[in-house]
Amino acid sequence: MTDGSPTDGNTSAAEAETTAAAAAAADAEAGATAGAAAVTLDRIAVYPVKSLDAEFVDAADIVENGGLRGDREYAIFDEDDEYVNGKRERAVLRIRSSVSLADGAVELSAPEMDDYDGSIAEADGWLSAYFGYPVELRRDPAGGFPDDTEASGPTVISTGTLDAVASWFDGVDADEMRRRLRPNLVFDASEPFWEDHLFDRRGTVVEFSVGGVAFEGVNPCQRCVVPSRDPDTGAETADFRTTFMTKRRETLPEWSGGDWFDHDFRLMVNTAVPESSWGETLSVGDAVTVGDIVPE
Repeated sequence: MTDGSPTDGNTSAAEAETTAAAAAAADAEAGATAGAAAVTLDRIAVYPVKSLDAEFVDAADIVENGGLRGDREYAIFDEDDEYVNGKRERAVLRIRSSVSLADGAVELSAPEMDDYDGSIAEADGWLSAYFGYPVELRRDPAGGFPDDTEASGPTVISTGTLDAVASWFDGVDADEMRRRLRPNLVFDASEPFWEDHLFDRRGTVVEFSVGGVAFEGVNPCQRCVVPSRDPDTGAETADFRTTFMTKRRETLPEWSGGDWFDHDFRLMVNTAVPESSWGETLSVGDAVTVGDIVPE
């Protein structure tokens, strides 16, 4: 139906084009929203003893430093008050562990050692015998012993990244790469390096949420020597760092961030959790929503 006014063919074409463009933009926005909603929390890992094996949980509370309850609650120290960890002592990687924080119990096994099954508080003797020098387990139930004390929230990676990075190395699958990289949270995002959306240039953070928990994505994690070592034996993987850095540069997506890549041995995202979300709970299946880039 028309109002009887003259119709300009060119104007109608232009209006149609504008309408089509608007529809396409709306579709793209809807698609982006759907894509964001489709990213969920796939796995939660806590590492009750720093440098030992992960425990997988369906839900985890956020504690007062922004970390996960039970994560790195214990750490092994030598007589010089230095961490005994995978960076300094590759023998750590040959220990298999299973921890029940609720019971205060741990099971430990290692080559040429009798298994230990008992109280965490009494495991110092077994660990000292294994390493061949005195060590002790120390506990910090309030916030544990995070690697990054400024961005002390859970570390984040995606399933797509684990698959992609594992493919760079012969005989390494995604599960082994996860064990090498030791993330807390794995997001179910098939696009490699999706988590790089969660940081931007220095001096800023990216706001995002997982379920009802607010996060700030701070920076891409600077890797140490641990990922280059076999997580079962501690043996060095030949040319790991060189291969990693070459492939990381070759595959770095356009959204990977800002001015952080002064070198390419960076992967996984360090986060912080604002005080407003301390005490909240993360659960497997929670939806991930990406927000704004804001000043740090």
